[in-house]
Amino acid sequence: MKKYLAELVGTFVLTLLGCGAAVALGCSDDNTAAVVGTAFAFGLAVVAMAYTIGGISGCHINPAISLGVFLSGRMSAKDCGMYIIFQVIGAILAAAVLAGIVSTAGLDVATHTGANGAPFGVTNALLVEIVLTALFVLVVLGATAKTNGATNNFAGLAIGLSLVLIHLVGIHFTGTSVNPARSIGPAIFAQGEALTNVWIFIVGPLVGGALAAGIWKVIDE
Repeated sequence: MKKYLAELVGTFVLTLLGCGAAVALGCSDDNTAAVVGTAFAFGLAVVAMAYTIGGISGCHINPAISLGVFLSGRMSAKDCGMYIIFQVIGAILAAAVLAGIVSTAGLDVATHTGANGAPFGVTNALLVEIVLTALFVLVVLGATAKTNGATNNFAGLAIGLSLVLIHLVGIHFTGTSVNPARSIGPAIFAQGEALTNVWIFIVGPLVGGALAAGIWKVIDE
């Protein structure tokens, strides 16, 4: 249970600080500084949690990563399922806190919760999420592989920095999810189009995570 709770806490922190930064900085295509700031917020949140709960749960804090780890044979189906459940709970709790902060500040909750969107169409958004998640999970699987030896000590840093890069590319197209839990939480409170399109940010990252596991098996064996 400790590792499941660790995943809840880690996902809570990632969602609250990442989406919170996006809201606080006013992240949008025409605000380059805010895009960069938001990208680093998500990446640094992962680094912080990696060195906080990594020794307890491995710090997946992302259903796509848990799926990739499971398909790579590194965890049981039970643990994978429980990780995902607690990750989603953590993200929902974080989104609830953020929604409360936003509403107290007199802002529109629907547009200030860091929810994802598909401004360039469903197909484009799905493709972006699949590709970016596959790349991200591939870094996770590689950085944490036993074959990497001493470099495992820097896995948290490598994973966090890769998430920064992923966001720098993806924010323009989808707001960047690559994490179903991180999208489900804000979508519940944003409602409307965000909730209607949330399936994209569930299916895309999960397909990407599975794809990464397949790629890793090929290049690692």
